[in-house]
Amino acid sequence: MISSLPASETGSFPTDDESRKFERINTKIHQNSEEASFYVANEIAELIRQRQKSGKNAVLGLATGSTPTKVYEFLVKFHKEEGLSFKNVITFNLDEYYPMAADSIHSYVRFMGEHLFDHIDIKKSNIHIPDGTLEKEDVKDYCRAYEQKILKAGGLDIQVLGIGRTGHIGFNEPGSTLSSKTRLVRLDRVTKLDAASDFFGLENVPSRAITMGVGTILSAKRIILMAWGEGKSDIINQAVEGPVRESVPATFLQHHDNCDFILDEAAASALTRVSTPWLVSECQWDDILIKRATIWLSEKLNKAILKLTNEDYNEYGMGSLIAEVGSAEHINLIVFNQLQRTITGWPGGKPNADDSKRPERKEPYPKTSLIFSPHPDDDVISMGGTLLRLVDQGHEVHVAYQTSGNIAVFDDEVIRFLDFAREVEENNKELQKQVREVRQFLDKKLPGQVDSPQIQNFKGLIRKGEALSACRYCGVKESNAHFQNLPFYETGTVKKKPFSDADIQQTYELLQEIQPHQIFAAGDLSDPHGTHRVCLNIIYRALDKLVKEKASWLKDCYVWLYRGAWQEWDIADMEMAVPIGPADMERKKNAIFKHQSQKDSAMFPGNDNREFWQRAEQRNKETAKNYNALGLAEYEAIEGFVRYHFM
Repeated sequence: MISSLPASETGSFPTDDESRKFERINTKIHQNSEEASFYVANEIAELIRQRQKSGKNAVLGLATGSTPTKVYEFLVKFHKEEGLSFKNVITFNLDEYYPMAADSIHSYVRFMGEHLFDHIDIKKSNIHIPDGTLEKEDVKDYCRAYEQKILKAGGLDIQVLGIGRTGHIGFNEPGSTLSSKTRLVRLDRVTKLDAASDFFGLENVPSRAITMGVGTILSAKRIILMAWGEGKSDIINQAVEGPVRESVPATFLQHHDNCDFILDEAAASALTRVSTPWLVSECQWDDILIKRATIWLSEKLNKAILKLTNEDYNEYGMGSLIAEVGSAEHINLIVFNQLQRTITGWPGGKPNADDSKRPERKEPYPKTSLIFSPHPDDDVISMGGTLLRLVDQGHEVHVAYQTSGNIAVFDDEVIRFLDFAREVEENNKELQKQVREVRQFLDKKLPGQVDSPQIQNFKGLIRKGEALSACRYCGVKESNAHFQNLPFYETGTVKKKPFSDADIQQTYELLQEIQPHQIFAAGDLSDPHGTHRVCLNIIYRALDKLVKEKASWLKDCYVWLYRGAWQEWDIADMEMAVPIGPADMERKKNAIFKHQSQKDSAMFPGNDNREFWQRAEQRNKETAKNYNALGLAEYEAIEGFVRYHFM
């Protein structure tokens, strides 16, 4: 008999044939994208070595974008550290924007050079990337010749793919046909929206591209499609488990007899064997899976948890759970109580109260809370209600703004602030000089061109001022606002440097200085630009260093992960749920409004065109609605958190 459902690890995903019965393409799930990328890089390297031994070429079809970059990084490492030669490698890239100059920062010629070709010994004559500089009347003949070059090379041995939100492979958008060949295509609006951040605005994204066709891709002897992150989970589910249809071009890959989808756990999260394994095979029931299954059944039947019956469980593949535990009533009560205990209006712990069934401790009081905010507004967007509650309840709240956020400021904002400063300081000759320099630069600035260091600094100052304004509004002392400006971010472009020891050391020193009882960090890993993921990894590395050094204050520290800017936690994952009343919801929105440069239209909205306050309000209210539908109390809104156990 189960008496409680404590947190535990879920173990690996089922991999037997029965559990894969809904999957029409072979899928391999890795714990994270780094492990998956290493797996793919190893397969490519092994092919190259085998062909070298037999005196033959290896012909690779390559992709661009953020998905394959780690694969290329590993291949470069194999070359430099293990002597892997690429002299027998011939490559054909999938696509290129049109028109596109080869030396543009947006060109795939430049991308492939920076990530792979400039660092290995491949022959330049063996590199083939669609030419974005052609006259339009020459494109059709060029595409035919591209196909002939692939055939002359012996055909593609391995074709590497990513996948777009529309299900496109290469730039084969919905509507592409099974037999399509290399050609000029018009880009789908969703694809252009996804590329808008790289081009610093939707209006700068080319409307067309040259791409290999679906038929070209399917002619490869081996196809490897890679996908990382929860943002790809829905389209992966459609491509792997859905019917073949032109509206999702990736489903055509079901026709290929040697195609694998290589996924991280997040990208695989919507597959049936991962999300609802009880529907495909007998489960090894643990406490987390029981909780997840019960919540799923409640939502599926639109019934409160306490109203679920033995028949409900049996009908939806959970008869073994009833047999193991004893009754629906017993399971329902355990899960209901566990959810009830996640709800607290005291995110810093309630002093002088029984905290044995609360997510946070009552002591010490007051606590020192450190909120890490990847960008200068993530704190109020994602956990503004909780931040306000911590301040109102007397805790010492610090906010660490991990990056400057300077690339997300429109050029006109800089001019507006400098015009104001010029009017105030009209006799300041140095300021007048700076205003002239900035205006001259911006008047000639090309789309996507990197800002001068001077303008990057001004944009960072704008965001810093907005963050301080939000802190003042929320009652956080200005001295408790820490602007880290982590080095990895400061490139002036969407593409960032890998984080380094300098980023980790800076975070380590801040933690040692503050020695918080609570750390709040962004676990919003569907951030399409990757900054949240990098910032979280830096915190993890700094904590690892502190653990190794046996920092005494760590034993009294809890780490809570928040979401909200790009998605929300599933209720099954939430370990602390902080209700937000109508008045505090308005205060939260007002705090978000302090970030005026992000108001009305953010530079990088991702795939959601709503303003951030609208996203936050909708997600928080939806969480409260979902809790209520499960049979719990009705609240205006809820912010959810998951605890990270670092010791």
